[in-house]
Amino acid sequence: MCVSLLLVDLIRHLECFVAVAEESHFGRAARRLGMAQPPLSQRVQRLEKELGVRLFERTSRRVALTRAGQLLLPEARTLLDRHEALRAVARRVREGGSGLLRAGLPPDLAGPTVAALLAGFRRADTGVELEVRELTTAEQLAALRARELDVGLVHHPCALQGLALGPVLRRELGVLLAESADAAADAVVPLAALGDRELVLFPRAGAPALYDELLNSCAREGWTPRAVRHGRGENFVRGLVLSGQAVAFVPRAEAVDVPGLVWRPLAGAPLSRRHSAAWPAGREDAAVTAFAEAVTVALREREGAVVDGGGTAAGGTGAERHEDPAAPGSGIPVRPLHLRPAAEYWL
Repeated sequence: MCVSLLLVDLIRHLECFVAVAEESHFGRAARRLGMAQPPLSQRVQRLEKELGVRLFERTSRRVALTRAGQLLLPEARTLLDRHEALRAVARRVREGGSGLLRAGLPPDLAGPTVAALLAGFRRADTGVELEVRELTTAEQLAALRARELDVGLVHHPCALQGLALGPVLRRELGVLLAESADAAADAVVPLAALGDRELVLFPRAGAPALYDELLNSCAREGWTPRAVRHGRGENFVRGLVLSGQAVAFVPRAEAVDVPGLVWRPLAGAPLSRRHSAAWPAGREDAAVTAFAEAVTVALREREGAVVDGGGTAAGGTGAERHEDPAAPGSGIPVRPLHLRPAAEYWL
């Protein structure tokens, strides 16, 4: 009994340490944990005494990690991740081997791909129910970190701190345009040939880094849209393109036959979307692995996705912890964005 109590006490102390480190402020950390500041300070002090090192340099104006604190922070996060995984497994054991896996999927995923993903997960027969939610990458990342989501399918680039990933898959984008457009007569369309057209994109808040990367790639290829319209629903996007004033970038699998619209590949394949399954590091279990594998198979077979050159090897989930999306070995290729102000593109 004493050992159990000591373990629970250690977890609570580590939660306090990590919260203060991430907030750089005892007051904000206390509010985040839903506790008063004095008990929080006492727990940090007790942890420092137990470890025999100072974790923070405290002044009247700021709180900063010491060198010891910097070295111990990743270890503390790992222990908390494993504690969360242990609780998840125990919860499913209590429920007789069944449970719920809460998964996020992006709004732009084609219907047949969603169906194939669900079928693949069912075939894995994990004994866990899959609950899927339509969420943007930004919404998924927030839900994963708040422990409101167990696994997701995210667009890259994005902030990957504290997450493990499956293989990074790439889908090349083509252009969806009105049949009456001059460029529709070409078998392959250079971006610069889109001329004075508007561009229909997802709202930037859903995946800011991907949004900026797409616009920067267009500029590098010699095309800047006259304006950017925002839409999430495929019927709304197609309606804007049918007007003849706008184009959209979509994978071939999403370009269903619609009278008046055509899809063309882009010359040199300059645009792509990269995806991977993502989940909190330390959360790996059979259900998460089954989801990551179902994602990989569905995107490959239904949409012709390929494993990105900087991604993990084919055939496995290749789960890794990611602290920096551009770090060596992170599974995400380094791609400088050379960002332009987003305000240039808003209407």
